[in-house]
Amino acid sequence: MRRLLVSLLSCLPLLSCYGGSRPPHIGQPAPDFTVRDADRTVSLRQFRGQVLVLNFWGTFCPPCVEEMPSLISMAQSRKSKGVTVLGISIDVDTDAYHRFLVNHGVSFLTVQDPGQKTGNLYGTHGWPETYIIDRDGVVRRKFIGPVDWNARQIRDYLEKL
Repeated sequence: MRRLLVSLLSCLPLLSCYGGSRPPHIGQPAPDFTVRDADRTVSLRQFRGQVLVLNFWGTFCPPCVEEMPSLISMAQSRKSKGVTVLGISIDVDTDAYHRFLVNHGVSFLTVQDPGQKTGNLYGTHGWPETYIIDRDGVVRRKFIGPVDWNARQIRDYLEKL
């Protein structure tokens, strides 16, 4: 009985994440979107043929701030290999958003989506959340929480796409 209870308890973390199945959209075409803010308009279709690292974040989010340096570094080092990072900020405060970009040296493409329309389309409920979309527009991975984007297994994974 004790062994069964321990077994069941060890499964609880898995059940809380995707009910034992994989995240929505994995292996499916990425939901199409267009985001327009005061600075630019960005659409999913403009990244066709590239590996897209689609990162939902906010300036007020400590885990987002934690992962930002490695995301910036990875974006710079993988750009020549056809990997593009697109950050979609959910910030409502445009001034705070722009200050963050400058203060943290964010050099990859970002756009502001305070209404969270794009995040809702992908089923994003926490930040940061990141989707890896392959060159054909298919969602291949979803990461919840901060990631070390310079980790060898991440670099190897992106390289294979």
